[in-house]
Amino acid sequence: MLFAAPLFLALALVTPATAEERTVPQSRTEMQLSFAPLVKKVENAVVNVYAERSVERRSIFEGDPFFEEFFGQRMPNRSEKQSSLGSGVIVGANGIVVTNNHVIEGASDIKVALADGREFESTVVLKDERIDLAVLKIKSDAKFSTLPLGDSDAVQVGDLVLAIGNPFGVGQTVTSGIVSALARNQVRSGDFGFFIQTDAAINPGNSGGGLVNMNGELIGINTAIFSRGGGSNGVGFAIPANLVKTFVASAEHGNATFDRPFIGATFDAVTSEVAEALGLDRARGALISRVQAGSPAEKAGMKPGQVVTAVNGIAVEHPDALGYRLTTVGIGGTAKITVIANGKQEELTLALDRAPETTPRDERLIEGRNPFSGAVIANLSPRVADELRMPTNQTTTGVVVTQVNRGSPAARIGLQPRDIVIELNGTAVSTTETLEALVKENPSFWRVEIERDGQRIRQFFR
Repeated sequence: MLFAAPLFLALALVTPATAEERTVPQSRTEMQLSFAPLVKKVENAVVNVYAERSVERRSIFEGDPFFEEFFGQRMPNRSEKQSSLGSGVIVGANGIVVTNNHVIEGASDIKVALADGREFESTVVLKDERIDLAVLKIKSDAKFSTLPLGDSDAVQVGDLVLAIGNPFGVGQTVTSGIVSALARNQVRSGDFGFFIQTDAAINPGNSGGGLVNMNGELIGINTAIFSRGGGSNGVGFAIPANLVKTFVASAEHGNATFDRPFIGATFDAVTSEVAEALGLDRARGALISRVQAGSPAEKAGMKPGQVVTAVNGIAVEHPDALGYRLTTVGIGGTAKITVIANGKQEELTLALDRAPETTPRDERLIEGRNPFSGAVIANLSPRVADELRMPTNQTTTGVVVTQVNRGSPAARIGLQPRDIVIELNGTAVSTTETLEALVKENPSFWRVEIERDGQRIRQFFR
Protein backbone atom coordinates (compact mmCIF):
# COMPACT_ATOMS: atom_id res chain seq x y z
CA MET A 1 0.00 0.00 0.00
CA LEU A 2 1.40 3.34 -1.04
CA PHE A 3 -0.68 5.67 1.13
CA ALA A 4 -0.41 6.78 4.73
CA ALA A 5 -3.27 5.92 7.11
CA PRO A 6 -4.80 9.45 7.24
CA LEU A 7 -5.57 9.27 3.52
CA PHE A 8 -7.92 6.28 3.76
CA LEU A 9 -10.98 8.46 4.48
CA ALA A 10 -10.20 10.69 1.53
CA LEU A 11 -9.84 7.68 -0.72
CA ALA A 12 -13.26 6.42 0.30
CA LEU A 13 -14.82 9.66 -0.92
CA VAL A 14 -13.24 9.57 -4.38
CA THR A 15 -14.25 7.54 -7.38
CA PRO A 16 -11.28 5.37 -8.40
CA ALA A 17 -9.45 6.81 -11.41
CA THR A 18 -8.73 4.75 -14.46
CA ALA A 19 -5.16 4.05 -15.56
CA GLU A 20 -5.39 6.74 -18.24
CA GLU A 21 -6.59 9.39 -15.73
CA ARG A 22 -3.84 8.82 -13.16
CA THR A 23 -1.22 11.53 -12.67
CA VAL A 24 1.78 12.00 -10.43
CA PRO A 25 0.85 13.63 -7.06
CA GLN A 26 1.72 17.36 -7.06
CA SER A 27 -0.20 18.56 -3.99
CA ARG A 28 -1.85 17.35 -0.80
CA THR A 29 -5.16 16.95 -2.58
CA GLU A 30 -3.59 14.92 -5.35
CA MET A 31 -2.15 12.47 -2.79
CA GLN A 32 -5.45 10.67 -3.28
CA LEU A 33 -4.16 9.70 -6.70
CA SER A 34 -1.55 7.13 -7.69
CA PHE A 35 2.22 6.89 -8.12
CA ALA A 36 1.64 4.33 -10.89
CA PRO A 37 2.42 6.66 -13.84
CA LEU A 38 5.73 7.61 -12.24
CA VAL A 39 6.60 3.98 -11.54
CA LYS A 40 5.85 3.00 -15.15
CA LYS A 41 8.09 5.84 -16.31
CA VAL A 42 11.15 4.69 -14.34
CA GLU A 43 10.77 0.96 -13.61
CA ASN A 44 12.57 -0.26 -16.74
CA ALA A 45 15.71 1.67 -15.76
CA VAL A 46 16.04 -0.08 -12.37
CA VAL A 47 17.70 -3.49 -12.62
CA ASN A 48 18.70 -6.45 -10.49
CA VAL A 49 22.43 -7.12 -10.14
CA TYR A 50 23.58 -10.71 -9.56
CA ALA A 51 27.22 -11.09 -8.51
CA GLU A 52 29.06 -14.41 -8.17
CA ARG A 53 32.44 -14.68 -6.46
CA SER A 54 34.86 -17.47 -5.60
CA VAL A 55 35.76 -17.80 -1.92
CA GLU A 56 38.67 -19.92 -0.75
CA ARG A 57 38.00 -21.89 2.41
CA ARG A 58 41.23 -22.58 4.27
CA SER A 59 41.76 -26.10 5.55
CA ILE A 60 41.62 -26.36 9.34
CA PHE A 61 44.86 -28.38 9.11
CA GLU A 62 46.75 -25.76 7.10
CA GLY A 63 50.04 -24.98 8.81
CA ASP A 64 49.84 -28.01 11.12
CA PRO A 65 53.26 -29.76 10.83
CA PHE A 66 51.90 -33.19 11.84
CA PHE A 67 49.14 -33.35 9.24
CA GLU A 68 51.30 -31.82 6.52
CA GLU A 69 54.05 -34.36 7.20
CA PHE A 70 51.54 -37.22 7.49
CA PHE A 71 49.94 -36.42 4.12
CA GLY A 72 53.29 -35.46 2.58
CA GLN A 73 51.95 -32.15 1.29
CA ARG A 74 50.09 -29.05 2.30
CA MET A 75 46.42 -29.60 2.99
CA PRO A 76 44.51 -28.20 0.01
CA ASN A 77 42.10 -25.31 0.45
CA ARG A 78 38.59 -25.49 -0.97
CA SER A 79 37.12 -22.99 -3.38
CA GLU A 80 33.41 -22.20 -3.09
CA LYS A 81 31.02 -20.06 -5.12
CA GLN A 82 29.03 -17.36 -3.36
CA SER A 83 26.27 -15.26 -4.87
CA SER A 84 24.91 -11.90 -3.83
CA LEU A 85 21.95 -9.90 -5.01
CA GLY A 86 21.55 -6.16 -5.26
CA SER A 87 20.02 -3.51 -7.44
CA GLY A 88 21.26 -0.97 -9.97
CA VAL A 89 20.13 1.95 -12.09
CA ILE A 90 20.70 2.40 -15.84
CA VAL A 91 21.95 5.95 -16.37
CA GLY A 92 23.28 5.57 -19.93
CA ALA A 93 21.32 4.31 -22.94
CA ASN A 94 24.42 2.34 -23.99
CA GLY A 95 24.07 0.16 -20.88
CA ILE A 96 25.89 2.14 -18.19
CA VAL A 97 24.64 0.98 -14.79
CA VAL A 98 25.35 2.47 -11.36
CA THR A 99 25.25 0.28 -8.25
CA ASN A 100 27.01 -0.05 -4.89
CA ASN A 101 30.57 -1.30 -4.75
CA HIS A 102 29.70 -3.73 -1.96
CA VAL A 103 27.18 -5.43 -4.27
CA ILE A 104 29.86 -6.45 -6.79
CA GLU A 105 33.05 -6.43 -4.69
CA GLY A 106 35.22 -9.45 -5.45
CA ALA A 107 32.79 -10.79 -8.06
CA SER A 108 34.09 -12.79 -11.01
CA ASP A 109 30.76 -12.92 -12.83
CA ILE A 110 28.15 -10.13 -12.82
CA LYS A 111 24.74 -10.29 -14.48
CA VAL A 112 22.15 -7.57 -14.87
CA ALA A 113 18.46 -8.48 -15.07
CA LEU A 114 15.92 -6.01 -16.43
CA ALA A 115 12.34 -5.60 -15.28
CA ASP A 116 11.13 -7.21 -18.54
CA GLY A 117 13.02 -10.42 -17.73
CA ARG A 118 16.05 -10.00 -20.02
CA GLU A 119 19.45 -10.81 -18.56
CA PHE A 120 22.87 -9.60 -19.68
CA GLU A 121 26.48 -10.16 -18.71
CA SER A 122 28.25 -7.02 -17.55
CA THR A 123 31.73 -5.76 -16.75
CA VAL A 124 33.02 -3.39 -14.09
CA VAL A 125 34.12 -0.06 -15.57
CA LEU A 126 35.00 1.73 -12.32
CA LYS A 127 34.54 1.06 -8.63
CA ASP A 128 35.47 2.75 -5.39
CA GLU A 129 35.23 1.22 -1.93
CA ARG A 130 35.44 4.54 -0.11
CA ILE A 131 32.25 6.03 -1.54
CA ASP A 132 30.70 2.60 -2.21
CA LEU A 133 29.87 3.17 -5.88
CA ALA A 134 30.50 1.08 -8.98
CA VAL A 135 29.79 1.60 -12.68
CA LEU A 136 28.95 -1.44 -14.83
CA LYS A 137 28.67 -1.77 -18.61
CA ILE A 138 26.07 -4.18 -20.01
CA LYS A 139 27.53 -6.38 -22.74
CA SER A 140 25.03 -5.51 -25.44
CA ASP A 141 24.63 -3.08 -28.31
CA ALA A 142 20.95 -2.56 -27.48
CA LYS A 143 19.56 0.77 -26.33
CA PHE A 144 18.18 0.80 -22.81
CA SER A 145 15.70 2.89 -20.84
CA THR A 146 17.48 5.30 -18.53
CA LEU A 147 16.77 7.21 -15.35
CA PRO A 148 17.91 10.84 -15.64
CA LEU A 149 20.16 12.15 -12.89
CA GLY A 150 18.53 14.94 -10.92
CA ASP A 151 20.03 17.72 -8.83
CA SER A 152 20.39 16.35 -5.30
CA ASP A 153 21.23 19.85 -4.03
CA ALA A 154 17.67 20.87 -4.90
CA VAL A 155 16.23 18.18 -2.60
CA GLN A 156 14.53 19.44 0.54
CA VAL A 157 13.50 17.73 3.75
CA GLY A 158 9.88 16.65 3.34
CA ASP A 159 10.05 15.99 -0.41
CA LEU A 160 8.16 12.91 -1.58
CA VAL A 161 10.38 10.10 -2.91
CA LEU A 162 10.14 6.53 -4.18
CA ALA A 163 12.72 3.84 -3.44
CA ILE A 164 12.94 1.17 -6.14
CA GLY A 165 14.96 -2.04 -5.91
CA ASN A 166 14.84 -5.78 -5.26
CA PRO A 167 14.64 -6.37 -1.49
CA PHE A 168 15.33 -9.92 -0.30
CA GLY A 169 15.36 -11.08 -3.93
CA VAL A 170 11.55 -11.10 -4.18
CA GLY A 171 11.52 -8.99 -7.35
CA GLN A 172 11.28 -5.31 -8.19
CA THR A 173 9.56 -3.44 -5.39
CA VAL A 174 8.51 0.19 -4.96
CA THR A 175 8.14 1.95 -1.60
CA SER A 176 7.24 5.56 -0.91
CA GLY A 177 8.23 8.06 1.73
CA ILE A 178 9.78 11.44 2.24
CA VAL A 179 13.27 12.87 2.57
CA SER A 180 13.84 12.79 6.32
CA ALA A 181 17.18 14.62 6.50
CA LEU A 182 20.13 15.78 4.42
CA ALA A 183 23.94 15.75 4.80
CA ARG A 184 23.91 12.83 7.22
CA ASN A 185 27.35 11.60 8.27
CA GLN A 186 28.69 8.89 10.61
CA VAL A 187 26.28 6.47 8.97
CA ARG A 188 28.82 3.71 8.38
CA SER A 189 32.53 3.00 8.66
CA GLY A 190 34.66 4.57 5.96
CA ASP A 191 35.50 8.09 4.92
CA PHE A 192 32.36 9.12 3.06
CA GLY A 193 29.82 10.92 5.18
CA PHE A 194 27.14 12.76 3.22
CA PHE A 195 23.86 10.91 2.76
CA ILE A 196 20.21 11.63 2.01
CA GLN A 197 18.07 10.07 4.73
CA THR A 198 14.62 8.74 3.87
CA ASP A 199 11.83 6.85 5.59
CA ALA A 200 10.94 5.00 2.35
CA ALA A 201 11.38 1.32 3.21
CA ILE A 202 14.87 0.08 2.20
CA ASN A 203 15.84 -3.52 2.89
CA PRO A 204 18.72 -5.87 2.01
CA GLY A 205 18.77 -6.22 -1.77
CA ASN A 206 17.74 -2.59 -2.26
CA SER A 207 21.43 -1.62 -2.24
CA GLY A 208 22.28 0.08 -5.52
CA GLY A 209 18.65 0.83 -6.32
CA GLY A 210 17.22 4.25 -7.03
CA LEU A 211 15.79 6.97 -4.84
CA VAL A 212 13.50 8.88 -7.22
CA ASN A 213 11.79 12.26 -6.95
CA MET A 214 8.34 13.17 -8.27
CA ASN A 215 9.83 14.33 -11.58
CA GLY A 216 11.09 10.83 -12.30
CA GLU A 217 14.72 11.80 -11.65
CA LEU A 218 17.34 9.86 -9.74
CA ILE A 219 18.32 11.84 -6.65
CA GLY A 220 20.23 9.09 -4.86
CA ILE A 221 21.57 5.52 -4.88
CA ASN A 222 20.20 3.55 -1.93
CA THR A 223 23.09 2.20 0.08
CA ALA A 224 22.50 1.62 3.80
CA ILE A 225 19.91 1.09 6.52
CA PHE A 226 19.90 1.51 10.28
CA SER A 227 18.51 -1.71 11.70
CA ARG A 228 19.38 -4.21 14.41
CA GLY A 229 17.36 -6.96 12.81
CA GLY A 230 18.39 -6.45 9.19
CA GLY A 231 15.04 -5.06 8.02
CA SER A 232 13.78 -1.56 7.37
CA ASN A 233 12.91 0.57 10.39
CA GLY A 234 12.20 3.69 8.40
CA VAL A 235 15.79 4.94 8.46
CA GLY A 236 17.49 4.47 5.10
CA PHE A 237 20.30 6.32 3.37
CA ALA A 238 21.19 7.16 -0.22
CA ILE A 239 24.32 8.51 -1.91
CA PRO A 240 23.39 11.87 -3.51
CA ALA A 241 22.99 12.00 -7.29
CA ASN A 242 25.45 14.87 -7.68
CA LEU A 243 28.26 12.62 -6.46
CA VAL A 244 26.97 9.86 -8.75
CA LYS A 245 27.26 12.29 -11.69
CA THR A 246 30.91 12.99 -10.89
CA PHE A 247 31.63 9.28 -10.49
CA VAL A 248 29.95 8.32 -13.79
CA ALA A 249 31.80 11.10 -15.61
CA SER A 250 35.10 9.72 -14.27
CA ALA A 251 34.16 6.26 -15.55
CA GLU A 252 33.19 7.59 -18.98
CA HIS A 253 36.53 9.38 -19.24
CA GLY A 254 38.25 6.02 -18.86
CA ASN A 255 39.83 6.68 -15.46
CA ALA A 256 41.15 3.56 -13.72
CA THR A 257 40.49 5.04 -10.28
CA PHE A 258 38.20 7.66 -8.82
CA ASP A 259 40.38 10.49 -7.54
CA ARG A 260 39.15 12.99 -5.04
CA PRO A 261 40.76 16.41 -4.79
CA PHE A 262 43.92 16.75 -2.71
CA ILE A 263 43.60 19.69 -0.34
CA GLY A 264 46.65 19.31 1.87
CA ALA A 265 44.86 20.32 5.04
CA THR A 266 43.38 18.64 8.09
CA PHE A 267 39.90 19.57 9.29
CA ASP A 268 38.12 19.06 12.61
CA ALA A 269 34.47 19.36 13.56
CA VAL A 270 33.41 22.65 15.17
CA THR A 271 32.15 21.97 18.69
CA SER A 272 29.97 24.38 20.64
CA GLU A 273 33.00 25.39 22.72
CA VAL A 274 35.06 26.10 19.60
CA ALA A 275 32.17 28.03 18.04
CA GLU A 276 31.87 30.21 21.13
CA ALA A 277 35.62 30.85 21.21
CA LEU A 278 35.64 31.83 17.52
CA GLY A 279 32.56 34.02 17.79
CA LEU A 280 30.35 31.83 15.59
CA ASP A 281 26.59 31.94 16.08
CA ARG A 282 26.42 28.13 16.16
CA ALA A 283 28.57 25.01 15.83
CA ARG A 284 28.96 24.55 12.10
CA GLY A 285 31.63 24.27 9.45
CA ALA A 286 35.07 22.65 9.28
CA LEU A 287 37.89 23.93 11.46
CA ILE A 288 41.30 24.00 9.74
CA SER A 289 43.78 22.43 12.17
CA ARG A 290 46.80 21.88 9.92
CA VAL A 291 47.97 23.01 6.47
CA GLN A 292 50.78 21.26 4.58
CA ALA A 293 53.50 23.40 3.11
CA GLY A 294 53.19 23.83 -0.65
CA SER A 295 49.72 22.28 -0.74
CA PRO A 296 46.70 23.66 -2.64
CA ALA A 297 45.28 24.76 0.72
CA GLU A 298 48.34 26.87 1.51
CA LYS A 299 48.39 28.35 -1.99
CA ALA A 300 44.74 29.34 -1.58
CA GLY A 301 45.54 31.17 1.66
CA MET A 302 43.92 28.70 4.07
CA LYS A 303 45.37 28.88 7.59
CA PRO A 304 45.00 26.90 10.83
CA GLY A 305 42.26 28.41 12.98
CA GLN A 306 40.02 29.39 10.10
CA VAL A 307 36.59 27.79 9.79
CA VAL A 308 35.28 26.80 6.37
CA THR A 309 31.57 27.63 6.31
CA ALA A 310 30.65 27.30 2.61
CA VAL A 311 31.80 25.99 -0.77
CA ASN A 312 30.56 27.86 -3.85
CA GLY A 313 27.94 29.52 -1.68
CA ILE A 314 26.55 26.27 -0.28
CA ALA A 315 26.73 25.95 3.51
CA VAL A 316 29.11 23.38 5.00
CA GLU A 317 27.86 21.83 8.23
CA HIS A 318 30.79 19.51 9.04
CA PRO A 319 34.14 18.29 7.61
CA ASP A 320 32.48 15.38 5.77
CA ALA A 321 30.20 17.84 3.98
CA LEU A 322 33.27 19.84 2.94
CA GLY A 323 34.86 16.72 1.43
CA TYR A 324 31.64 15.94 -0.43
CA ARG A 325 31.30 19.45 -1.86
CA LEU A 326 34.89 19.52 -3.12
CA THR A 327 34.56 16.02 -4.61
CA THR A 328 31.47 17.00 -6.60
CA VAL A 329 33.32 20.02 -8.04
CA GLY A 330 35.81 17.51 -9.43
CA ILE A 331 39.47 17.30 -10.39
CA GLY A 332 40.64 20.26 -12.45
CA GLY A 333 37.97 22.62 -11.14
CA THR A 334 38.15 25.52 -8.73
CA ALA A 335 36.05 26.15 -5.65
CA LYS A 336 35.17 29.36 -3.85
CA ILE A 337 35.82 28.67 -0.18
CA THR A 338 34.22 30.88 2.46
CA VAL A 339 36.23 31.04 5.69
CA ILE A 340 35.74 32.87 8.97
CA ALA A 341 38.53 33.87 11.35
CA ASN A 342 38.61 36.51 14.10
CA GLY A 343 35.05 37.45 13.28
CA LYS A 344 35.91 38.30 9.68
CA GLN A 345 34.61 36.45 6.63
CA GLU A 346 36.83 35.91 3.60
CA GLU A 347 36.45 34.13 0.27
CA LEU A 348 39.35 32.06 -1.09
CA THR A 349 39.86 30.33 -4.43
CA LEU A 350 40.98 26.72 -4.15
CA ALA A 351 42.35 24.86 -7.18
CA LEU A 352 41.38 21.17 -7.15
CA ASP A 353 43.81 18.55 -8.37
CA ARG A 354 44.67 14.94 -7.59
CA ALA A 355 47.19 14.12 -4.90
CA PRO A 356 50.72 14.48 -6.31
CA GLU A 357 53.39 11.78 -6.27
CA THR A 358 56.07 14.14 -5.05
CA THR A 359 58.54 11.26 -4.66
CA PRO A 360 58.57 8.27 -7.06
CA ARG A 361 57.06 5.37 -5.12
CA ASP A 362 59.76 2.85 -6.14
CA GLU A 363 57.73 -0.08 -4.78
CA ARG A 364 59.83 -3.08 -3.67
CA LEU A 365 59.22 -6.52 -2.19
CA ILE A 366 61.63 -7.27 0.67
CA GLU A 367 62.99 -10.83 0.59
CA GLY A 368 65.57 -12.88 2.50
CA ARG A 369 66.10 -13.76 6.16
CA ASN A 370 65.00 -10.58 7.92
CA PRO A 371 61.95 -9.26 9.82
CA PHE A 372 60.72 -7.32 6.76
CA SER A 373 60.71 -10.32 4.42
CA GLY A 374 57.33 -10.57 2.70
CA ALA A 375 56.54 -6.86 3.03
CA VAL A 376 55.98 -4.60 0.02
CA ILE A 377 57.25 -1.08 0.67
CA ALA A 378 57.00 2.23 -1.19
CA ASN A 379 58.23 5.78 -0.88
CA LEU A 380 55.48 7.79 0.75
CA SER A 381 53.88 10.74 -1.02
CA PRO A 382 50.48 12.43 -0.87
CA ARG A 383 49.38 10.19 -3.76
CA VAL A 384 50.42 6.95 -2.03
CA ALA A 385 48.94 8.16 1.26
CA ASP A 386 45.62 8.83 -0.47
CA GLU A 387 45.59 5.39 -2.10
CA LEU A 388 46.26 3.75 1.27
CA ARG A 389 43.61 5.92 2.95
CA MET A 390 46.10 7.14 5.51
CA PRO A 391 45.10 9.93 7.92
CA THR A 392 45.91 13.32 6.44
CA ASN A 393 47.60 14.43 9.66
CA GLN A 394 50.34 11.85 9.19
CA THR A 395 53.62 12.58 7.47
CA THR A 396 53.71 12.24 3.68
CA THR A 397 57.41 11.44 3.43
CA GLY A 398 59.43 8.33 4.27
CA VAL A 399 58.84 4.63 3.58
CA VAL A 400 55.45 2.97 4.04
CA VAL A 401 54.36 -0.67 4.06
CA THR A 402 51.75 -1.16 1.32
CA GLN A 403 51.21 -4.92 1.59
CA VAL A 404 52.18 -7.80 3.88
CA ASN A 405 52.13 -11.33 2.47
CA ARG A 406 50.28 -13.81 4.65
CA GLY A 407 52.51 -16.15 6.65
CA SER A 408 55.66 -14.15 5.95
CA PRO A 409 58.20 -13.04 8.60
CA ALA A 410 56.83 -9.50 8.24
CA ALA A 411 53.33 -10.77 9.05
CA ARG A 412 54.60 -12.78 12.04
CA ILE A 413 56.22 -9.76 13.69
CA GLY A 414 52.99 -7.80 13.21
CA LEU A 415 53.80 -5.39 10.37
CA GLN A 416 50.68 -3.92 8.78
CA PRO A 417 49.86 -1.91 5.65
CA ARG A 418 50.16 1.85 6.33
CA ASP A 419 53.02 1.33 8.83
CA ILE A 420 55.70 3.98 8.24
CA VAL A 421 59.24 2.71 8.81
CA ILE A 422 61.10 5.43 10.73
CA GLU A 423 64.36 3.79 11.74
CA LEU A 424 66.21 0.49 11.49
CA ASN A 425 69.16 -0.31 13.78
CA GLY A 426 69.74 3.37 14.52
CA THR A 427 69.71 4.47 10.86
CA ALA A 428 66.93 6.74 9.60
CA VAL A 429 64.94 5.17 6.74
CA SER A 430 64.22 7.78 4.09
CA THR A 431 63.78 5.69 0.92
CA THR A 432 62.92 2.14 -0.10
CA GLU A 433 66.45 1.79 -1.42
CA THR A 434 67.82 2.62 2.03
CA LEU A 435 65.63 0.04 3.76
CA GLU A 436 66.46 -2.70 1.27
CA ALA A 437 70.19 -2.03 1.73
CA LEU A 438 69.88 -2.10 5.53
CA VAL A 439 68.10 -5.48 5.67
CA LYS A 440 70.80 -7.02 3.45
CA GLU A 441 73.39 -6.31 6.16
CA ASN A 442 71.78 -9.19 8.09
CA PRO A 443 72.77 -8.19 11.64
CA SER A 444 72.25 -10.52 14.59
CA PHE A 445 70.04 -7.98 16.33
CA TRP A 446 67.20 -5.92 14.83
CA ARG A 447 65.90 -2.66 16.33
CA VAL A 448 62.89 -1.35 14.42
CA GLU A 449 60.92 1.86 14.89
CA ILE A 450 57.64 2.44 13.01
CA GLU A 451 54.81 4.93 13.07
CA ARG A 452 51.27 3.53 13.13
CA ASP A 453 48.22 5.80 13.24
CA GLY A 454 50.37 8.62 14.57
CA GLN A 455 51.94 6.52 17.34
CA ARG A 456 55.63 5.53 17.51
CA ILE A 457 56.29 1.81 18.11
CA ARG A 458 59.72 0.31 18.86
CA GLN A 459 60.40 -3.42 18.52
CA PHE A 460 63.48 -5.60 19.04
CA PHE A 461 64.25 -8.93 17.34
CA ARG A 462 67.09 -11.45 17.27
